[in-house]
Amino acid sequence: MADGRAHARPRAGLRLWLSSGWLLALLLAALFAPWVAPQDPLAQDLFLGRMPPAWVAGAEPGYWLGTDSLGRDVLSRILHGARVALIVAGVAGLFTCAIGATLGLLAGFLRGWVDMAISRLIDIWMAFPPVLFSILLIAVMGPGLLSIITAIVVIDWTRFARVIRAEAMAQGAMDYVASAQVAGRARLGIMLREILPNVLPTIGVLLTLEMGIAVIVEAILSFVNLSISTDDPTWGGMISEGRASIHQAWWVLVFPLIVLFLTVLSFSQLGEGIKDRFDPVLR
Repeated sequence: MADGRAHARPRAGLRLWLSSGWLLALLLAALFAPWVAPQDPLAQDLFLGRMPPAWVAGAEPGYWLGTDSLGRDVLSRILHGARVALIVAGVAGLFTCAIGATLGLLAGFLRGWVDMAISRLIDIWMAFPPVLFSILLIAVMGPGLLSIITAIVVIDWTRFARVIRAEAMAQGAMDYVASAQVAGRARLGIMLREILPNVLPTIGVLLTLEMGIAVIVEAILSFVNLSISTDDPTWGGMISEGRASIHQAWWVLVFPLIVLFLTVLSFSQLGEGIKDRFDPVLR
């Protein structure tokens, strides 16, 4: 058993470093996109339409990943699209985490009528079909980043609440909580100083998973033209356009799809790596 844990730790560390490295590189690329992007992501040149990547015969110099049907640089659009994806992931993930984790922590530790009220609210909320609910919200509010973030927060807070509630209930049955209660400590102090630190690894995993889900949701809504303006570069919009020209210009679809896949995978693996590294039970 000890040997198994010893072999698992290097793998967990490698997973943590690889995922955090990719996300850090993506974040820097998004922040400095106006300066590092080789071309204007909105500039069109029909004479350069569907030019292949730089290493393919017949490529145009300066267009490293080729161009789309309107002659726009694929690499520049991917870099600028990363800004939209990471904004949605960060803001929606943090708000979803704050609302869901707070309600779950209160329900799991306080129990009684608080738990009953929050649990019934979760059950009612989860009865709505999430996809239809999100489309309805965006249809009412109108397309845009605020609408996407609001839809994600309104729908996904229940995931945090249910998991953190169960985790808080398990931690509340531990001996260290009973000792704190015997010592006369206030319930709020026990929840914040005893329960919360022990559920933080789980919150971290859920937060990174939620960020990956937010990236996927934004890409899906962009794919069906329910995200920001169709002129602005988004990964989902690029994938939608590339799908229509896959046989003539495969790079328009493949490169944003690869970046989307690596980003979602990195968020998932980052959460697992954080849990393996900082979870006191696993350590």
